Amino acid sequence: MAEIRDEAVLKAVAHPLRRRILDNLRVDGPSMPSALARATGQAVANVSHHLRVLAEAGLVEEAPELARNRKEHWWRMGDPRLTWDPANFSPEAAEAADAIGLQRQIDLINTWLGSPASRTEPWVHSAIAADFWLRLSPQELAELGAELEAVVLKYRNRPEREDREPVFLMSRGFPARP
Repeated sequence: MAEIRDEAVLKAVAHPLRRRILDNLRVDGPSMPSALARATGQAVANVSHHLRVLAEAGLVEEAPELARNRKEHWWRMGDPRLTWDPANFSPEAAEAADAIGLQRQIDLINTWLGSPASRTEPWVHSAIAADFWLRLSPQELAELGAELEAVVLKYRNRPEREDREPVFLMSRGFPARP
């Protein structure tokens, strides 16, 4: 897992389009700017600019071995798992990154809920939405997070099959009052 410690890198990740580009590279693997532009509804030049910003931040890299000719420019992610400790950054930078991440999650949820697939088989009974109230210490919450990550990693990087689609899984745990 790559831990972000530099505020410039955190700012690079916090941009909404860059988050979408990273998500596409996580799910679909290496890609060219033209394919990422189609996937995000952006101009190729705009996507290319944001790929360069992500590359300067060390989050993506060129994959020249995938190019069939000198006109093709392929990009891939380094480590697809990114984390950061808000205590390492200014409160403003950490809040901005968290807000962009949360908005991305909300956008994905709203897109799913607005899609016909959310109300039809086979996904209508497969999709999960759950919330729980637990009484935990900070250490217990950290342990729960590690256990959940271990379960999720068991399902990561499964080979493609006709019945498998990209699935977004979200979990959050934090102290709160009802």
